[in-house]
Amino acid sequence: MKRLPLSVIFVVFSLIMVSSTTGLTAERGLSTYYIESLRDDYHIGDNDEALFNALTANNINNLTLDRELLNSHNTLFNHKLKNAKGITAQRSSGRCWMFAGLNTLRPKMIEKYDLGGFEFSEIYLTFYDKLEKANTFLEQIIEMRDRDYMDRELEFILRRPFGDGGYWDYVVDLAEKYGLIPRESMPETHNSENTGMMNRLISRKLRQFASELRTMSAEGKSEEQLRSRKQVMLKEVYRMLALNFGEPPTKIVWQYEDKDTVLSKPREYTPVEFYRKAVDVDLKEYVSLVDYPGMERNKLYQIRLTRNMIDADDVTFINVDPELIKKLAMKCVIDDEPVKFSCDVGKENYRKKGILRTGIYDYSTFYGTDFKLTKQERLYLRESARNHAMVFIGVDVEDDKPVKWLVENSWGKERGDNGRWTMYDDWFDEYVYEVVIHRKYVPKEILKLLDTKPEILPVWDPMWEALYSE
Repeated sequence: MKRLPLSVIFVVFSLIMVSSTTGLTAERGLSTYYIESLRDDYHIGDNDEALFNALTANNINNLTLDRELLNSHNTLFNHKLKNAKGITAQRSSGRCWMFAGLNTLRPKMIEKYDLGGFEFSEIYLTFYDKLEKANTFLEQIIEMRDRDYMDRELEFILRRPFGDGGYWDYVVDLAEKYGLIPRESMPETHNSENTGMMNRLISRKLRQFASELRTMSAEGKSEEQLRSRKQVMLKEVYRMLALNFGEPPTKIVWQYEDKDTVLSKPREYTPVEFYRKAVDVDLKEYVSLVDYPGMERNKLYQIRLTRNMIDADDVTFINVDPELIKKLAMKCVIDDEPVKFSCDVGKENYRKKGILRTGIYDYSTFYGTDFKLTKQERLYLRESARNHAMVFIGVDVEDDKPVKWLVENSWGKERGDNGRWTMYDDWFDEYVYEVVIHRKYVPKEILKLLDTKPEILPVWDPMWEALYSE
C-alpha cells in the first residue's frame, strides 16, 4: 500500500483540527454551527456597547464626521470666476447635466451684457429632450422588434424609456437643434421640478406603445407602417408634455437691464437665433475628457444606444491621463472659464457645509475595519459612478498645484454653502470622472483622437449607466 507524503498528511490533519475546534467546514450555506460561531465570536465589550447605543439612536454620518478635518476647512480661493453669480435649482428632477451645461454659459451672458444675473430656461430644453427620448425609444423598439424580451440591450432600454438623466452631448445637440431662451420666456412648472410621476406615466405609455409595435411587426406589418404608427404615438406624448410643461415658444422678445439699471431695447428672436446671436457660443467646440481607470488612455470611446436623439451620435469621450484633466481644468478656471464636470457626488460629501473631502467621515475607526478600494475597483464593482454634474468656478492654487476647487451646484441656495461646495483636491482624484474643456485648451495630439474610429462600449458600461438613470 502506497503511503501519502508527509506534507499531505499534515494539511489533512490541520483541517481536521480546525474543524474539530471550531465546528466549521468550508460550506456554501450558513450552517447552524457557523451561525453559533458568529454569536460566540461576537462579544460586546464596553466599547462595542457604546457604539451600539450610539448607532441605534443616531445618523452614522453625524457620528463619524471627522472634526479635525472639519475644523481645518476654509472657503478661501485665490482664483474665482468674476461673473459666476446666482445659484440654480433642479429641484426633484434628474437634470443636473442640463443645469451644469447651461451654467457654463451663464457667466458668459452676464459678462457680455453686464448683467446682475441670468438663467436660461431649463424647462425649454427639457421639453424637447423628453420628446426626443420618446422618439428614440420607439425607434429602438422598431429596430429591435424581432429580438427576444430577454435580449440584454432590449431589456436595458425597456427599463429606461424616459429618464431625466443625460450628458454634455445632449446639451450640445439640443441647443444646436432647438436653440436656447431665457428662463423668463418659459419658467419652470411644478412637474418640471418634480418629474417623477410624469416620467412614470409617460414611461408606462411608451411601454404600451412598444407592445403595440411588436405586435404589429409579428402580424407582418412593414417598417414603414410601424413608423407611421409611431408618428401618431408621439402626438400623444407631445400632448402629455404640453399639459405638464406648457408648449415651448417659437419666438421670444428679450429685454434686459444691466447692472447700472439701463434697459436695452426689446428684440425678437427665435430660440435658435437667441442661441446663435445673443449667446454666440459654439458648444461644438467643447470636448469631453474622461478619467476611466483600467481602460486604454489617449483613446476615443463611444457607448452604444446612449443618444437622446435618434439622428445624433452616441455619447463619445476621450480617455486621458487624470493629471491632464486636472491641469486643463485649473488653467480654464484661472482664465475665467467655467468647467462642467461629472463625479460621484454621493461619496464623502458633508452636505450641511458643502464639503467634498476624502476622510470627512471616519467610518474605518468607528467600525474597526477598512473600506479601501481603488478608483478602478469602485467603478467596475458598481460602488461608484459619475452620477452628478456640476461646474468649477474657482480654484485655490499653491506652488502651481490645486489645493481645493470651488463648485457651483444646482441644488438651490439652501443646500451646501449657500449653494456652493468646496472640493478638496484629493476628492477630485478619487471621484471626478469627466471634465468638458474648450478645445483651445486641449493638446493637439488629444484633439486628433476625435478623428479616429472609437472603440464601442456596451450600454451597460459603468461609465454610462448611473447618470442617465437619474
